[in-house]
Amino acid sequence: MSAKAYLQITMVIDNNNRPAAAKVYTDYREPFLKEIKGAVSKDLLIRDEDVQVLHGFSSEADAKAYLESELFNNDVVVGLKPLLQANPEIRIYNAY
Repeated sequence: MSAKAYLQITMVIDNNNRPAAAKVYTDYREPFLKEIKGAVSKDLLIRDEDVQVLHGFSSEADAKAYLESELFNNDVVVGLKPLLQANPEIRIYNAY
């Protein structure tokens, strides 16, 4: 199934903390794909200035619901929070 909506989370993370952030991504990628309704993909994108996680969903509603999920709030956010240099930027896009 191809994604019909994307959740993009952009984070400013110091280079020294990027391996720890990548571990959070790796640890929760499989549970995300198996347990979250409508999840179809999850990719880690790295640039010099920031790190992005691009999540693919079957609908915008599924993307919004993920932001309220226990996996996101109790696991991913808790793991990443001490690594962030600024508040993350969160955007949802529809794909046509």
